Amino acid sequence: MTETRIFEEQAGKQAKADWSSMSILIFGAKSVAIGVYRAMKSLYPEKQILGFLVSSLENNPGELEGISVREISDVSAELSDAEKKNICVYVATPEIVHKQIEEVLKNYGFLNYKLVDSRTEADLMERYFEKSGRFPSLHRLAPGREKAGLSVYSAQFYKDKKLENPPRFPKYVHSMLLGCAGNSDKELEKNADFCDNTGDHISVKNPDYCEMTAFYWIWKNRLPKETDYVGVYHYRRMLDITEEDRKRLGENQVDVVLPFPMVHLPDIREHHSRYVNEAEWQAMRTALEELYPDYAKAFEDIFSQEYFYNYNILIAKKKIFADYCGWLFPLLFRTEELVLSGKAEKTGRYNAYMSESLLTLYFLYHKELNIFHTGRLVFT
Repeated sequence: MTETRIFEEQAGKQAKADWSSMSILIFGAKSVAIGVYRAMKSLYPEKQILGFLVSSLENNPGELEGISVREISDVSAELSDAEKKNICVYVATPEIVHKQIEEVLKNYGFLNYKLVDSRTEADLMERYFEKSGRFPSLHRLAPGREKAGLSVYSAQFYKDKKLENPPRFPKYVHSMLLGCAGNSDKELEKNADFCDNTGDHISVKNPDYCEMTAFYWIWKNRLPKETDYVGVYHYRRMLDITEEDRKRLGENQVDVVLPFPMVHLPDIREHHSRYVNEAEWQAMRTALEELYPDYAKAFEDIFSQEYFYNYNILIAKKKIFADYCGWLFPLLFRTEELVLSGKAEKTGRYNAYMSESLLTLYFLYHKELNIFHTGRLVFT
C-alpha cells in the first residue's frame, strides 16, 4: 500500500481537503518525527514544512534540522481558523499516544491531520533510504523459488498488558513468556509456546535484561534444533516480512534483517542518555575495552553518527545469531559486574537499553555482513 493510499484511508472520516496544497507541521520532536521530516523533505521537496509541534518544550529541543520546535498552544494562538485549515499536521510519535494527540489537535482547532502509523513510517523510511542509497530494503531483492526456513520468537513479559489489536503472527512465530523465574501465575506459562526459565537460562535477570533473556534462551537451548534463520520479535512489534520475503532470504544470501534505523540527534548517544545513567554507560565502555578492544576503537566513529537500531528485534542466519550472542552476553555480564560493584544507583532495564546500543555497534562494525532492512510494525 502506498503512502498516499494510507493517508487517504486515515483521513476518511475527516472533511475532504486538498492535502497536496497544504503547508505541514510535524507533531513530535524525537526519532520518529526527525525521520518523517527527513523523508518528507527528500521525497516531497515541494511541500512546505513549517516546523515541529509539541505539547510541552520540557525535555524537548527548541530546534531540529534548523527549524523551530514550538508548543502547540503558542502556535495555535498565532493562527486564525482560516490559516489552520491550510495546514496539515503529521503526527509522528509512538502510536500509543496517537489518540491523546488527536484530542489535543482538535481542541486547538487543527482538524487536518495524518497519523503516521508504523506502516506509513516504514514506507516513508524505505523510500527515503532507497533514494539516499543507504540501508537497503529486503523488499527490493529478487525472490527465489523456495522459502527459507524461519523460526521467530515473540517475546512477552508476564506482566505485559493485553493488546486491543494484537498482531496476527504467521505460523513460524512462537510465543515466548519472559521473566518466568519471578512469575507465580502458571496459567500464563501454559498459554505460551516457550518460557525463559527452562534449560540453560537467565530468567531471573529479566528485570534488567528484558527481551535479552529470550535471546540468551534461544542461543543456549534452541539453535541446534532450528533451520536457516532465527529471530526475535516483541509481542507488539514485528518486522514486516512477507512470504515473498522468505523467498528472498536464501536466494540472496541475506545474513541479517534489521528494522530501518531511526534518527537520533545530534548523534546516537542521545538514545542512551535518556535511558541509562552515566556510571552504567562507563561500565559498559570499560567492559568493551577489556573484552573487545577492536570494537572499543571503532566505538567513537560509530556512535558519532545518527542512525540507530532500536528495539532489539532482528532475523539472522543461525550462525550469525550465535556469533552475536557469543559476543554480546560476556559483555553484558561483565558490565553487570562493574555496575553492581559500583556505588551508583542502578537504572531499571539498563542492560536491555544498552543492548540496543551494542546491537547497533555490532552490526555497523561488521560491514562484511549482507544486511537488509524492513519496516518495524507496531500494535497497540
